[in-house]
Amino acid sequence: MSHIETGNTKLSLPVFVSIANTLGVTTDELLGAKNENKKDDSMKQMNSILHQCSLQEVRIMTDIVRSAKESIRKNLNY
Repeated sequence: MSHIETGNTKLSLPVFVSIANTLGVTTDELLGAKNENKKDDSMKQMNSILHQCSLQEVRIMTDIVRSAKESIRKNLNY
């Protein structure tokens, strides 16, 4: 790793993929690429979760998500 970080060794594609797998991220994420499909997938997952909830649970989840969003934006200076 230190040789790659210092530029003494070039990063090969297999090593790059291995690093991404070890970190549990995609190669796109390591490259900083924005991927709208990931957002769509996350929205589908959230929708699936909410469909399994009662109305009261959906209202509570909405409040939690709204509060979390406000906190994230406040602390990340959006």
